[in-house]
Amino acid sequence: MTTTIHPTPPLRIAVVGAGFVGVANALLLAQHQPVTVVDINPRRVAALQARQSPVVDALASEFLQRGDLQLGATTDAAAALASADVVFIATPTDYDPTTNAFDTTSVEAVVAQALAAHPSSTLVIKSTVPVGFTARLRQQHGTDRIVFSPEFLREGQALADNLRPSRIVVGDRGERGALVAELLRQGAHRADVPVLLTDPTEAEAIKLFANTYLAMRVAFFNELDTYAATHGLDTRQIIEGVCLDPRIGAGYNNPSFGYGGYCLPKDTKQLLANYRDVPQNLIAAIVSANATRKDFIADDVLRRLQVLTADGSAARVGRVPTVGVYRLVMKQGSDNFRASAIQGVMKRLKAKGVPVIVYEPTYEGEHFFQSPVVRDLAAFKAQSDVILANRRHPDLEDVAHKVYTRDLFGGDG
Repeated sequence: MTTTIHPTPPLRIAVVGAGFVGVANALLLAQHQPVTVVDINPRRVAALQARQSPVVDALASEFLQRGDLQLGATTDAAAALASADVVFIATPTDYDPTTNAFDTTSVEAVVAQALAAHPSSTLVIKSTVPVGFTARLRQQHGTDRIVFSPEFLREGQALADNLRPSRIVVGDRGERGALVAELLRQGAHRADVPVLLTDPTEAEAIKLFANTYLAMRVAFFNELDTYAATHGLDTRQIIEGVCLDPRIGAGYNNPSFGYGGYCLPKDTKQLLANYRDVPQNLIAAIVSANATRKDFIADDVLRRLQVLTADGSAARVGRVPTVGVYRLVMKQGSDNFRASAIQGVMKRLKAKGVPVIVYEPTYEGEHFFQSPVVRDLAAFKAQSDVILANRRHPDLEDVAHKVYTRDLFGGDG
C-alpha cells in the first residue's frame, strides 16, 4: 500500500526528450499539470508547438488536438529546468558494444544540469539504465531527489500503454516515490492500476528482467518455428497446442525474424553485462538465440533464392534475384527501426552478395546500408523477386507468392 498524495496544482513539470517515451509521459501528465517538453531537435519542438506528434503514435496525434492539455515545448533546457518542480528524463541510452553497457551520458548530463538549475526539484529517470545507476548518481550528487521509474511501453502504442498501464513502478519507497506514482496514476485512464514502490536498484532490475523475459519468450517461439521449418512440421499447430496450457498462454507467441526494436536487444545485453560476476546460462542464451535466429532466416531465404535460380526464374529476367525488404520497423504503427531484426537478416544476405532494395516510407535517405530505397510501392514489388516481411500486410496481398515471412497469427504479439 502507498500513501496517496494529491499533487497541488500548479506542479510545474519538465519532460526532457521528445521521443516516444517522453511524448507519452508528457501527454499523460499534461492532462492535469503544466508540462514543458525539452528537446535539442528543433523539428520535434516545432511539431509539438503545432500540436503534432514528433513520433508515429496514432493516439498521441489524436490526443494533441485536445484543448485542455497544459503542454508547451522548447529547446531552452536551462529555462525549463530552472522553473520545474519535477523533471522527467527520457533521453536515449543506446547500448555501446565497446563498453558493454548503456551509454548513459545524456541522462547524467540532464541530471547535473537540472540539479544546478533547481536543486530542490525531483528528478525522475524514465530512460532505461544499468542496475545500480540511480544509487550511484544519488551518491555522486549527494541527494536522494533522483528517482527511477521504468516505462513499459510498446512502440507506436506508447501513449495508450501509459494511459492504461499494466503497473506503475517507482524506485523510491518514501513520500517522493509516492508523489511520482500519484502523478502517473492521476493521468491514467484506469482506476485500478497496481502501484509498486521499490528501492531504485530493484526498480532498475524490474525493467531489465521484464524485457529479458519477453525476449526469452520471443526467442523460444522462434526456435520452435526454426525446428518445425527444418523438419517440415506445421508451426502453427504446434504453437496452438503448446499455448492451450494456461500456464503458457497465447500471448507473445507469433514467430518473427527475431526480437528487435529499441528496447529488447539492448536491455538483454545490459542485463547480461550486469551478470558479469554472477553464475548464469539462460541470459546469455537469450542474447545469442537472436543471432542464431537471424542466421537461420537468412539461410532459409538463400535457399529460396537458389530455387528461383535453379528453375530459371531469375535467368528469364536477366539478373541475379533481388530481395526486397518491406519495412525496417519492428512494430506496426511505429517509425522506429533501431535494431530491428530484419536489418540483421538484410546484412547477412548482403554479405553473401545478394542484391537488396528497401521499402520504408519513414526513412528519408536514398540508401540504407548501401541498398537503394525505393519509395514507389508498385516499383518495389515489381523489382523484388523475394520480399522479406517480418509481419504480413495488406500492401503485399497481390504479391503473396513473393513474400517470405514467419508471421503466422498477424500482429506484433
